Formats: sequence, C-alpha cells, structure tokens
Amino acid sequence: MNSLLRSFGIGLIFCALWIEASVANPDFINPDTEAARQAPYSLAVKVNDMLILSGQVGLGENGLVKGGIVPETHQIMRNIESILAGQGAGFENIVKCTVMIDEISEWGKFNEIYVTYFPGPKPARSAFGADGLALGAAVELECWAYLGD
Repeated sequence: MNSLLRSFGIGLIFCALWIEASVANPDFINPDTEAARQAPYSLAVKVNDMLILSGQVGLGENGLVKGGIVPETHQIMRNIESILAGQGAGFENIVKCTVMIDEISEWGKFNEIYVTYFPGPKPARSAFGADGLALGAAVELECWAYLGD
C-alpha cells in the first residue's frame, strides 16, 4: 500500500509540474498611450494561443462615434481588426463573440454589419440586451481569438 501511495504521490507531482510548465504567463496588451495607462482594464490579454479582447464600443479618435448602432458597429469592427492585426491575426481567428446591445430592436442592423466581417465560418456567439453600456454606447462586442496553427 505504501508503494502505491508513493507512486500516486510521485504521479501527482509530475502532473503538477506538467500543468505549471504548460501554462504561459499572460501577456497584457495595451497601447502605449496615457489613456491606456489610465484605463481600469487591458485592451486584450494573450494566454498561450488564445487572445481575449476586452469588450469594444465604437470609440474613434474623438470618442464614441456619432449616429447610433450602424456607425458604432463599423468602428467596433475596425478597432477589433486593429487589435488582431497587432498580434498577426484577423477576423478568421475569432472563435467566440459576446454581443451586448442596448436596444434589442436594433439587433437586425447590428447583424447585417457583423456578418460582413465573417464571410467564412462564423464564430460561436452569445448575445443579450443590456440596460446601459459604457459611454452610452449602443453596442459592445467582446471576442476571443485562437492564434495557434
């Protein structure tokens, strides 16, 4: 019984060492700007082959773009494209999205634009109506991308 327990203990130690070696330290991705340094979140976090993007709203150079869900959605997709490109990736690498929409009746408008950015296989997706989004945005989109082979 002692040899069985000893073997089990050694197995657990090797398992723990393998798990520790296989988990990379997260890489917190932020632009080198004052606004990014002041933000209470990271733009994205890379863990092994996964890139987890923070929720994006339609922020352009001068704040939230004007005009509602259509221009905001296009700006969100440009922002996501920029983050992905910085990691050598594109929309084809996105495997999961979560959509938060302030006015669910505008779902169709969002979807018409969203699908144009995913002409091939579509990522898994969840969506829900939200009662108020950051900065008064009409929509927010969070994505996960796979950067492996």
